[in-house]
Formats: sequence, structure tokens, C-alpha cells
Amino acid sequence: MPRLFVALPVPEEIADLLMPLQSGVPDARWVPQENFHVTLCFAGEVQGATMRDLEEELSDIEGPPFSVSIAGVEQFSSGKQPRVLVASVERSDRLDWLQQKVSTVARNCGIEVERRKFRPHVTLARFASNAETGHHLAQFMASNGTFRADPWIADRFALYSSRSGRNGAIYTEEVSYPLTF
Repeated sequence: MPRLFVALPVPEEIADLLMPLQSGVPDARWVPQENFHVTLCFAGEVQGATMRDLEEELSDIEGPPFSVSIAGVEQFSSGKQPRVLVASVERSDRLDWLQQKVSTVARNCGIEVERRKFRPHVTLARFASNAETGHHLAQFMASNGTFRADPWIADRFALYSSRSGRNGAIYTEEVSYPLTF
């Protein structure tokens, strides 16, 4: 049974700008460029009928394309242990609106959606619970804290599946939904 999530794909030109950030931190498991995205809603393991309902209901979301900007980097931690290194995505009314719509659709399809605060980001790296990051992480944050990428226009969002592979997760775009008005 696949794990599903809904996300904004990151355009190749933006992914190309993020790639040089992926160095200098030992024990980091760097995310492949083709897996860069901005998660709107994580659905988890979903069975066939629910997946079909979700696919269909997401197609009812209508909205205009909007601008998305990356500004800075941060780490998400569990206690003192870093878990994830991310490029921060600036919040906007349109991004928040789309995230809320997608989450509502998922809930209406019977999917239990996390209720934590939406923190839009692009995951750059993950860390194991015993990762040794030390001063390297502090150096990374200091060196890249002011990183900015030119904005891009989000003209679609997509439903992805995630399966475990030998070298990490394999994401597959199942359905793409245009943002047009």
C-alpha cells in the first residue's frame, strides 16, 4: 500500500539552485533533486478506494497560479537532535489557502491529516537519530541562512506516492492538478 502526499513540485531551475546547498554536513542523507517538493498534505498509507476518492476530490480544487519563494534555511529538530534540514518557503495567502483546501479534501475522504502548524519547506536532507552534525550544522546555517531563490509560479499541484527503495524513498507523481482561472 503506497504512502501518499499532496505537494507543489519544485521546478527544475529552482532545484538546480538548491543542489549546491547540499554539502558540508556529515551524516546528512541528502534528498535527490527529483524528490524536491513543497508538501501541502501528508496522507500516509491509503487504500485503493480512498485513493481514488482523493484523486477525484482534489480535481475539484480551483484556484489561480501563484508565486512561491524560497528564503533561507532552517533545521527541524526533535529535542536537541536535528531531524531535517530544509530550505524555507515563504508563506503567502494563496499557498495557505491551497494547503487548507487540500487538507480539507483529504479529511473529507476519511484520511487522518496531521494537525500541526503548516511550515512550508523543501527538504534538503534528513538525519538519523545518531547523526553527528556538531559544528558542521551551525556552519551550514550561518553560511546559507540568507539564501534566496527567485520566485516561481506554482501553476499546478500533484498527488504523489512514496515507496521505499534501496537508496531512499522513490516518489511518483500519480496525478497532476492545474491551477488556472
